[in-house]
Amino acid sequence: MRILAVSDEESPYIWDHFDRSAFEGVELILSCGDLCRDYLEFLATLLPVPLLYVPGNHDKRFITDPPGGCVNIDGKLEIHSGLRVCGLGGCKSLNPRAAYEYSEPVMQRRAYRLRRAISRAGGLDILVTHAPAEGLGDGTDAFHRGFAAFRRLLEDYSPKIYFFGHQHKRYGLVNTPREYCGARLVNACGYKIVDL
Repeated sequence: MRILAVSDEESPYIWDHFDRSAFEGVELILSCGDLCRDYLEFLATLLPVPLLYVPGNHDKRFITDPPGGCVNIDGKLEIHSGLRVCGLGGCKSLNPRAAYEYSEPVMQRRAYRLRRAISRAGGLDILVTHAPAEGLGDGTDAFHRGFAAFRRLLEDYSPKIYFFGHQHKRYGLVNTPREYCGARLVNACGYKIVDL
């Protein structure tokens, strides 16, 4: 399956110069958050495939005005073409009262609630989050550190692939490992096309 993963930065290549042939074979779009509503709706319209998303820390407006034609998988598991996909949006914050900003204990509870759905589905194929897992492509400042809860999901369920965002290339990122516990790790900032 070919997947288009997007996050954090609207790509001028897609937004301004859309060329359908460049996305030939894409069967699923996954958004890791912090993209404008119009951009997600544009993608959902021009590529007639499901678009699943988790909200980023800048997506507070999605609470009352979600993107049309897109499916919010925050805290949920969806099955697409036999692939079990679950998502957790938001980022780590010292002010967890803000929408889509969470402390580690709160995110641990959110991830724990997903475990029942993952067990009922017989496992997990794709994990989609906004913030990265702790120590797997996250940043060093408090706001850009990853969640240990995501790392535990990777360790316990070994999905085939893990998509995340929140870490822009311009932040001077350290190298993200390519794999962890059998999961391929993909920072979706901008856009990535991945064959699974």
